[in-house]
Amino acid sequence: MSNVVLSRARMPTTLEIAVTDEYGQRRQQAIAAERALTVYLNRQEIVTLMTLGAEPEALVLGYLRNQGLLARAEDVEALQVDWDVEAAAVVTRVLPEDLEARLAQRTVTTGCGQGTVFGRLLDATDLRPLPREPLSQAVLYRMLDNLGQFNETYRNAGAVHGCALCRQDRVLGFVEDVGRHNAVDTLAGRQWLAALGEGVSEDTELATADIFYTTGRLTSEMVLKVAQMGISVLVSRSGMTQKGVELAQRFGVLLVARAKGRHFQVVDQQARLVLDAMPAPRPGDKAASRHKDIS
Repeated sequence: MSNVVLSRARMPTTLEIAVTDEYGQRRQQAIAAERALTVYLNRQEIVTLMTLGAEPEALVLGYLRNQGLLARAEDVEALQVDWDVEAAAVVTRVLPEDLEARLAQRTVTTGCGQGTVFGRLLDATDLRPLPREPLSQAVLYRMLDNLGQFNETYRNAGAVHGCALCRQDRVLGFVEDVGRHNAVDTLAGRQWLAALGEGVSEDTELATADIFYTTGRLTSEMVLKVAQMGISVLVSRSGMTQKGVELAQRFGVLLVARAKGRHFQVVDQQARLVLDAMPAPRPGDKAASRHKDIS
């Protein structure tokens, strides 16, 4: 690849946004960047990847290599990334003769870093208005406490994500799988099966869920999927990404990140969080110290 025309389109991997913590204090929090990058191979659209943008050229090349779409590095003539149009254009000297068959047979793995359907999913999303109901801090804490009894596979073996549909603090359905998207898709499927009268008896109330919980990151795809289910509160014990925050604001989804114990961080653009159960300040807790100083 010594003669390849290669861009150097690195992007910052984090940015800061304003969040509200469990003490009602506004502060800046670093979140992971998340950018859509659509890959074109000799002008044919291949995939849309979700990435931090730290090494986009290496990501694209590695994806094409691992998918069996490129056999040799020497076959690449140019690889240009343009973030203004969120595209990576790859020009090669040769392509596999069975390219169409290979594209048709791609498998969506359990990995969490490749948004292979993001572009089409966003374009096709036609959401009904989501409810903008408030979220009570006390309800959030009770829900987190109730969820503790459901993660059996994680407690026994680890290596899985869990997702739940809740009605306020009541857990209506819980699913564990090796990928968080598998878990959310399973719950969405159970909702539809219940509506058709084909679900298990305990699924009959899933349509009344108003909170979605996940152990995984709050990324763009997670926000899209939950919004499509008609739910406007998304809670996670993990962090959030740039694109997840952008889409949550676009669709009216209240994001609650890093929700563990009595701690959380909310992107509360519509003032929907009700602080009715602020925890007592703990010695050495920076957030608690700020709260104490302001009080």
